[in-house]
Amino acid sequence: MAGLGWLTPRRRSATARSVLAGEAAAEAARKTSQQLEAEERAAAPAEEGESPFPVEGDERAAAFFDLDNTVMQGAALFHFGRGLYKRKFFQRSELARFAWQQTWFRLAGVEDPEHMQDVRESALSIVKGHRVSELMSIGEEIYDEYMADRIWPGTRALAQAHLDAGQKVWLVTAAPVETATIIARRLGLTGALGTVAESVDGVYTGRLVGEPLHGPAKAEAVRALAAAEGLDLARCAAYSDSHNDIPMLSLVGHPYAINPDTKLRKHAREREWRLRDYRTGRKAAKVGIPAAAGVGALAGGTAAAVAIHRRRR
Repeated sequence: MAGLGWLTPRRRSATARSVLAGEAAAEAARKTSQQLEAEERAAAPAEEGESPFPVEGDERAAAFFDLDNTVMQGAALFHFGRGLYKRKFFQRSELARFAWQQTWFRLAGVEDPEHMQDVRESALSIVKGHRVSELMSIGEEIYDEYMADRIWPGTRALAQAHLDAGQKVWLVTAAPVETATIIARRLGLTGALGTVAESVDGVYTGRLVGEPLHGPAKAEAVRALAAAEGLDLARCAAYSDSHNDIPMLSLVGHPYAINPDTKLRKHAREREWRLRDYRTGRKAAKVGIPAAAGVGALAGGTAAAVAIHRRRR
């Protein structure tokens, strides 16, 4: 896995590194998708006034789901970080450093290239030298410990509706592709597009292939996978909670804002995109306020620091 504190610019156009990250994620997703089997089938009813969707038997259509706060409550990296800390992959001092770096970026909103590079290198150093198979095995345990009961039922039903219509369903996330693949398999989805950490002979080198799969890189990954799979993006759907994923949502003919942040909600309403909010009214009212948006709002390092200082349930 590629660490806990990846930070990427909030808004920018695709770069060569974005394209590389997207293509690497698409290749990794295709390799793993053949190993994933659907387990449960439960159709999601359409809301009143909406035309039937997804379209039954449309093999050139697929669905792309963001993970954090869209499919899962909170951030996958936060939950994975808790599991790694529990297994003594890093010390409390390192955890505090991640928390500070993550909080600084989220609150300041300043894109300092040197600062961001330091964050990525620090995060990747945690898994450098570990075997991919070891992290995959640990990831299975962490899913059962921290993630299984945090899946949004409403979003899960939307994904199942696509599966029941005979369409492929992919997770698209900045989380490590190994973590995303585990979650996709557990949910019976087709596969996952995630950040690809470089490995040689099954051992992590501490470097990324391209950059974290975030923002424009997600759109590039979806575009690359669609080309490889022969999909028509105009017939595909995408689901996300974050305005950072507007590039991905704008690619498809059926964009959905799920538990949207303030900027995405505004953008979606202006363009008449469909919205779903599966949070409680109190939580939904607080969307857009970093201090009150829940464990996923500050993502990996910050949320991990808060959680570990609390008494374990």
